[in-house]
Amino acid sequence: MFSFLDHPLVATAITIMAMIMASGMIVVRQRASKKPASIKKILLPPLFMSTGALMFAFPYFRIEWLLVLEAITVGLLFSIVLILTSKFEIYDQDIYLKPSKALGIVLIGLLVIRVAWKLAVGESISVGETSSMFYLLAFAMLVTWRIGMLVKFMKLKATLS
Repeated sequence: MFSFLDHPLVATAITIMAMIMASGMIVVRQRASKKPASIKKILLPPLFMSTGALMFAFPYFRIEWLLVLEAITVGLLFSIVLILTSKFEIYDQDIYLKPSKALGIVLIGLLVIRVAWKLAVGESISVGETSSMFYLLAFAMLVTWRIGMLVKFMKLKATLS
């Protein structure tokens, strides 16, 4: 059903779309840092991203449990960098997330890893498997990072009271 995704031109188009999405994420994060942070703004992105799990309803995107564990572990490792570099500041009784270059570096790093990995094992792994692994990696990274941000935000908010 989805085998057309394995065509080199489609795989290239998917990679270009990933680059555009990564660039968009960097821009969105920079703009968001100009507005006060809130619990809603911290928790909504993982909720919105969770809809991507619907891909697993299709057999083409299902992967072995070992690959699931591998992807989630790498996502958790990347989230540590984001948690450590996410800092909040207080301005006029509002809490703001300080812009960090780490998000851009992590997103670009993940994209480079994805492209290199696909070039190295492109013949033996389908686009569906690659997509599934990177979705799980990104989701694990995002959820863990946002939980870390929420903890930091709540601690700082408690000092305002």
